[in-house]
Amino acid sequence: MAAAAVVLAFVGGLIIGSFLNVVAYRLPRKESLARPSSRCPGCGTPIKPYDNVPVVSWLLLRGRCRHCATGISASYPVVELCTGLLYAAVVLAKDDTRDIVLGLLLVTVLVPVTLIDLEHRIIPNRITLPAAVAALLAGVILDPGFVPEQLIAGAAAFGFFFLAALAYPRGMGMGDVKLAGVLGLYLGRAVGPGLFIALIAGVVVGIAVIARKGAKEGRKTAVPFGPFLALGGMIAFFVGKSLADDYANHF
Repeated sequence: MAAAAVVLAFVGGLIIGSFLNVVAYRLPRKESLARPSSRCPGCGTPIKPYDNVPVVSWLLLRGRCRHCATGISASYPVVELCTGLLYAAVVLAKDDTRDIVLGLLLVTVLVPVTLIDLEHRIIPNRITLPAAVAALLAGVILDPGFVPEQLIAGAAAFGFFFLAALAYPRGMGMGDVKLAGVLGLYLGRAVGPGLFIALIAGVVVGIAVIARKGAKEGRKTAVPFGPFLALGGMIAFFVGKSLADDYANHF
């Protein structure tokens, strides 16, 4: 992939990442994503375009509002930078147009899902439903032959997690179930390794929580599962197909 395309993807990811910060903050609060414009959380002054350049403005202003010096969380530039790096990685790793489009869409979905689930313990339908539609549209337009695999993988992932939620409702919500189905639409057969990675990561973190807080208190600690699904989904996007094929060839 040409270096120019990777750089363009990185810059585009920085810009999209800035918008995803807005989505993650406003969507669960049922606020408009368009109005009002971004404002300082301290003095409420609208942020000028030259103070809203992803990552750069935060660094130049040393993480503070130009007008009142209120501190601006470092999470904002971190999200922008991570989105840019993931966009660049997608374009660098994939040559097929379908895979690139699905990968960029997947990053755009998983970043706000992770942020919202970490803060609010929810995965909004207003993200998962459009994400599912976008995945299917991309498949129909760019590679109709991939659509059956999308549908089968999505249904299988949804069904597996739905049964898990029925068996252990305190450990998994319907938001996780829907997100698993969405991952199937984006990843196809690679969703299997993705879900496995998510489950292993969740177990490891759960053990660490129990080890730190003790068995009784640790079991009561709520740990959102969406971020683990996002982690597994992104790893599976890059290496999941090879893992699934290797497993099929050996067994």
